[in-house]
Amino acid sequence: MTGDPDPGPRPWMPGDDSTPGEKRHAPATQRNVDAVLAVLRDVLPDAGMVLEIASGSGEHVVAFARAFPSLTFQPSDPDPQAMTSIAAHRAEAGLGNLAAPIALDVRDAAWPIAQADAILAINMVHISPWEATLGLLDGASRLLPKGAPLYLYGAYWQDGVERAPSNVNFDANLRARNPAWGIRRIEDVIAAAQPLGLVLDRVAPMPANNLSVILRRR
Repeated sequence: MTGDPDPGPRPWMPGDDSTPGEKRHAPATQRNVDAVLAVLRDVLPDAGMVLEIASGSGEHVVAFARAFPSLTFQPSDPDPQAMTSIAAHRAEAGLGNLAAPIALDVRDAAWPIAQADAILAINMVHISPWEATLGLLDGASRLLPKGAPLYLYGAYWQDGVERAPSNVNFDANLRARNPAWGIRRIEDVIAAAQPLGLVLDRVAPMPANNLSVILRRR
């Protein structure tokens, strides 16, 4: 007997620090990855380096690297446990266009990377303080060349659009976990981005009352 078989990654959500083991599994990734990929096919460049912010479990970036072999993907996260999970998923995938994760906190004035041809931030804006969104926008304005995309995915409030009950409950749950978290008004994100030279390209509705928000470097 060699003991019980490996049960695989346990369900986890960004912000949870109690999941043991190397690989984490964020159930939302499997629910939204195909929809996100469909949008990214019209957003990402044909070649270059794509920086993913707050890569979390690492499952998204593995799927992206597999779907876009002509692009190099750089995962990042400020959480050491997430870094471990990303590295484990990366090792298992064995993809040559997926770099080792780097520690990156968007609130830092200096980032450990000088340039990116696209930046992705999935389910970060609502699971972090508003200061993190401001740091993300500031960093994207420094790293992205003219015309390059900053892709945001997640739940957002929109002026003039009725709030879905599921998002109202989700927002309450987030704020109960951390008062600094919560769903943001998309108009606030756009307003904060504009002075930094990031302008709205388009907003695409996504399943489960989420949105894809594409900003581009002016």
